[in-house]
Amino acid sequence: MSAPQLVVHRDKELMAQAAAARLITRIVDAQAARGYASVVLTGGRNGNGLLAALAAAPARDAIDWSRLDLWWGDERFLPEGDPERNVTQAREALLDSVELDPSRVHAMPASDGPYGNDADAAAAAYAEELAAAAGPEDHGPVPTFDVLMLGVGPDTHVASLFPELPAVRETERTVVGVHGAPKPPPTRVSLTLPAIRAAREVWLLAAGEDKAEAAEIALSGAGEIQAPAAGAYGRSRTLWLLDAAAASRLPRALYPPASP
Repeated sequence: MSAPQLVVHRDKELMAQAAAARLITRIVDAQAARGYASVVLTGGRNGNGLLAALAAAPARDAIDWSRLDLWWGDERFLPEGDPERNVTQAREALLDSVELDPSRVHAMPASDGPYGNDADAAAAAYAEELAAAAGPEDHGPVPTFDVLMLGVGPDTHVASLFPELPAVRETERTVVGVHGAPKPPPTRVSLTLPAIRAAREVWLLAAGEDKAEAAEIALSGAGEIQAPAAGAYGRSRTLWLLDAAAASRLPRALYPPASP
C-alpha cells in the first residue's frame, strides 16, 4: 500500500493538461524500459477531460501507440456504440485519432454483445481476459498496470464501486457485475479493489466543488466500504490529482509538492 500524494492545480483545465503530460511521461518511460505500457482508463468528465488534453498535446507523438495496452476500470452496461459508454466517449476524445493496435484495446463487453444482458457473465469474461494477459511476473490474476486512473464521484465512488454496495466488499474476484447502482444506468461492470491495487500507480482525479467533500472524506481515514476512494491505492504510488475547488476542504499540509 502506498500513501497518497496530492497535487493541486488552479483549475480543471490545467489539471487535465498537467495530468496528460504526466501520463505521456509514464507511458514513454514504461515503453523504454519494457517495450510496452499498460494503462487503465476512466470515464466521467475528468477522465474524458484528460483524454481530450492528451489528444491536443504535441508530445502525444512521443508515445508508440501500437505498443500500448488499454483497459477500463468500469463500464456502463449498455449497447455497443451507446454515447454513454465509457469506451464510446474515449474513442471520441482520443482513441480514434491515434494509431492503436486494436488487439490491445480491451473494451468491456456491451449489453448487446455475446453475453446478452447478463452483466455477471460479461464481468467473468473480462476477468478471464485480464487473467490471460497477466504473466508470471505479475504474480496475480491481472496485469501489473503502469497507471490506473479513477474518477472520484461526489459520493466517493470509484469505477462502479459505490459506498456500501456488494461490489466494494469483493475480495476475491477481479471484475464484477454491478446491479442497482445509485447513479444511472443501474447496471454496470467494474474492476474490484483487488484488481485496482494491482497497478503500479493509481491516479484519482477530482475537479470541481462537488468533489470537495468526497476528497475530504476519502483522505481523512474513512473506511473503504463507506468511502471506496479510500481503498484505491497503487503498489508503488497513489496520486490524487485535484483542482483547487476539489481540494478546498483539505488541510494545506496534506499536499506538499509531489515529484513529477
